[in-house]
Amino acid sequence: MVNYFYLDNRMVKMESGNGSVSPNIFWIDLINPSEEEIRQVEKDFRVELFTKQESEEIESSSKYVETEEEIGINLNFLVPESNAFTNVPVSFILKDKILFTQRSHEFRSFTETYRKLRAIKPVDGEDIFLTILETRIDSDADLIETITDRISEITKQMIGDKDPDRDLLLKITSLQESTITIRENIVEKQRIISSMLKSKMFPKEDHENMRIMIKDVGSLLDHTSFNFERLEFLQNTFLGLVDMEQNRVIKIFTVVTVIFMPPTLIASAYGMNFKYMPELDEMWGYPFAVLLMILSSAMTLLFFRRKKWL
Repeated sequence: MVNYFYLDNRMVKMESGNGSVSPNIFWIDLINPSEEEIRQVEKDFRVELFTKQESEEIESSSKYVETEEEIGINLNFLVPESNAFTNVPVSFILKDKILFTQRSHEFRSFTETYRKLRAIKPVDGEDIFLTILETRIDSDADLIETITDRISEITKQMIGDKDPDRDLLLKITSLQESTITIRENIVEKQRIISSMLKSKMFPKEDHENMRIMIKDVGSLLDHTSFNFERLEFLQNTFLGLVDMEQNRVIKIFTVVTVIFMPPTLIASAYGMNFKYMPELDEMWGYPFAVLLMILSSAMTLLFFRRKKWL
């Protein structure tokens, strides 16, 4: 599908599937376009759109390409997916004051930009691109807030749970991976905006807006660093609790072993069956040995309790 946005008596209007609706087109939004639709747009506006392979290119040099006639930008938009985030490529081309966008998903950033069109009163495609970018940065802030809320939930769970299990550690690891993904995505936007500030195609009036976006992106990076530090702290706390639990179990086994050492020694002594052992021929020999073993265990247990090792 291809949506064409144009100005008609200073009013923003949209038509789908018809590139000849108006000479005042400023934005062409391609959503899962067919090969025929791509060829039609390229023919009508003399532009070479990105291929799927070019959109998914991970090299930094392929993210922002500027020539004398146009600017080509490839960005990854994050999509939440089962407690994780997936990078979905979105391509932008600015040529002759027209913005061409290529995407395969419906994104909140685009939906909100659709709603803002009347309010922002765009003059050309550059205004639309800056609006989409600004809206995407706000969405990234919401994603970071979501991660922050999950970290707080895990913190409360760890405090209330006396026996942290493996699932808790997996949640922490998953959030660490999500935080890294978000950070990489934000750094990518930071590089793009920095390149835009150096470009001569963007008017100076837009530079202040871009500087504000740079500051917002910097704040988001600081927030992701803080979240990552919290997750690292939680991971260390979890491992510390596990070590304490293991030490407690080992301590119990050690104490039990020590308590049974004196009785074992006594039993071993009377099990040697030497010829001259006076207690062997006495009627009270067996009760005496049993009582001696009980007393030795009791005295060892009492010693540990006085030392507060139990």
